[in-house]
Amino acid sequence: MSQSESLLEFTKRYFQAIEAGASSEALAEFFHPEISQREFPNRLTPKGASRDLQSLLAASEKGKKVVTSQRYDVRSVLEDGDRLALEVEWSATLAVPVGSLPAGGTMRASLGVFLTFRDGRIVTQHNYDCFEPF
Repeated sequence: MSQSESLLEFTKRYFQAIEAGASSEALAEFFHPEISQREFPNRLTPKGASRDLQSLLAASEKGKKVVTSQRYDVRSVLEDGDRLALEVEWSATLAVPVGSLPAGGTMRASLGVFLTFRDGRIVTQHNYDCFEPF
């Protein structure tokens, strides 16, 4: 993150990189080496998941096989020092069928994304993903 870039600008750039299908190497630039990501239980990950940098990047690569495109629309943001709380609307076009949605269908979710930054990069990310029925 550049010194003139805000946390929100950095985060929007992070979401744009995901939308563009950034490689693992390009995504790694957004994360602190000690990144800890926690995905709380949801319809796709019923038991939730905790990921370090390598497993987070592997999950990103796996996700690219399930969706052909995705979009993150930031609806609201709260900032507290080195922390952001975001309400995000997510949608993706599916490459494969998921539940009742066919390949080519659109999956949607409302996300609560909580980020903490260290040394200009994301060091913790907590996701609360609420998927529309599928």
